[in-house]
Amino acid sequence: MLRAPRFWWREKPTLLARLLQPFGFLYGRITLRRMRQLGTDIGLPVLCIGNFIAGGAGKTPTAIAIARLLKERGEKPFVLMRGYGGRLAGPVEVDPDRHCAADVGDEPLLMARHARTVIARDRLAGARLARGLGAGIVVMDDGLQNPSLVKRLKLAVVDGASGAGNGLCLPAGPLRAPLAEQMNEADALIVIGQGASGEQVAAAARAQKKPVIAAMLKPADAAVARLRGAKVVALSGIGRPEKFAATLREAGASVVAEQAHGDHHAYGQADVATALAAAREHSALVATTEKDWTKLAPLWPEDEHGSLVVVPVTLVFAEPATIEGLLASLGTRR
Repeated sequence: MLRAPRFWWREKPTLLARLLQPFGFLYGRITLRRMRQLGTDIGLPVLCIGNFIAGGAGKTPTAIAIARLLKERGEKPFVLMRGYGGRLAGPVEVDPDRHCAADVGDEPLLMARHARTVIARDRLAGARLARGLGAGIVVMDDGLQNPSLVKRLKLAVVDGASGAGNGLCLPAGPLRAPLAEQMNEADALIVIGQGASGEQVAAAARAQKKPVIAAMLKPADAAVARLRGAKVVALSGIGRPEKFAATLREAGASVVAEQAHGDHHAYGQADVATALAAAREHSALVATTEKDWTKLAPLWPEDEHGSLVVVPVTLVFAEPATIEGLLASLGTRR
């Protein structure tokens, strides 16, 4: 998958963005019309976690955190994902012991280590499978623009540093549809990290009387301990690789090189060899994300594990009571 163009993230639209704006207007209208179609009620609550833009905003860590909170409440959540990048169309439950990223996609493989996960390109079929397997609630990952299911709670995730980018719709900008109208379709906003761009989106949410929930991604303590004071090569294939590099620096690492690939990058032996060569050149470690590790693990040489730091992150809510209240409003516990 290609990386998002840099001009999307400029505060003011560039000339190229303005030239593409008519196409963005059309794309946004088509998306809105689709979002407003009536979905099917599967007889279970559906909690949707989505975002307003194309690319990474933090949906997967949010879905992991929400599934954990639901399990702590005594619920039986199943996460429903499309399975982007995998060969299986589904519906199928992801089994980390049997499937690989090429089968089901990198994010579902990661998710299945935290919660029972179903992939399906047909979301309705996937939700029905989850119900048949005993789900008490379906957590729909990346479904804000998908109209197939009736959703009881819709949470929109925004990255505080990037927000809504230049405020235009694809291909002129990152938005899937106009921000104000997408906001109207959401029940609450989760802003991950700080930044003026994210605060602008939060202000738009507050103007529509939507709850705004602040959160941050916290890297695992063991990874931070290895990163502190170390030189590292940042290796990632995610929506916003600069976020990963920033996480490494905040943990006290010195990022001596960045090897950033497009989101859902299909790694090969050459990528591993290049990363290890850069690490040797700089006498550094290689740091990668937990999502990337789902694909890198079978490729990584056994004798090079000492030079590797996998950096898992956990979403932490600034005010847990707010998200707990939203989950309680689902009224699903039996």
